[in-house]
Amino acid sequence: MVSQNRKARHDYFLGDHFEAGMVLTGTEVKSLRMGRASLADAFATIDDGEVWLRNAHIPEYSFGTWKNHATRRNRKLLLHRREIAKLEREVGNSGKTIVPLALYFSDGYAKVEIAVGTGKKDWDKRQTLAARDADREASRALASRNRRSR
Repeated sequence: MVSQNRKARHDYFLGDHFEAGMVLTGTEVKSLRMGRASLADAFATIDDGEVWLRNAHIPEYSFGTWKNHATRRNRKLLLHRREIAKLEREVGNSGKTIVPLALYFSDGYAKVEIAVGTGKKDWDKRQTLAARDADREASRALASRNRRSR
């Protein structure tokens, strides 16, 4: 795992997940192998039947030369045509976007996990936090009850 977008799970209701390959330059791969990347502001768009990852930050390779890559350039994502068509149908609905969740290596290839997300309102976020706290309290109470019964 190179990078995760933890904020995405907090800010969006996530639907279908996809694994996509990435078109990268050599210095980008080396920088990723050093474990340096950020998906905090990243999103994906579909332009002319191609999926593009935008605003993902892969810092310059520290041992690179003048041929280093641009840190926030648009990167093409590699998906099957039917997956792109499914994404296009999903995003065509209002209020949905393609959110990158994780950046990692699989069998030597850089992959990005993307999902179709619907933005949460503030009250949705509060409900999610309240439900998580309630579950945590219930599991603590159950654990303490089990410890006392021994």
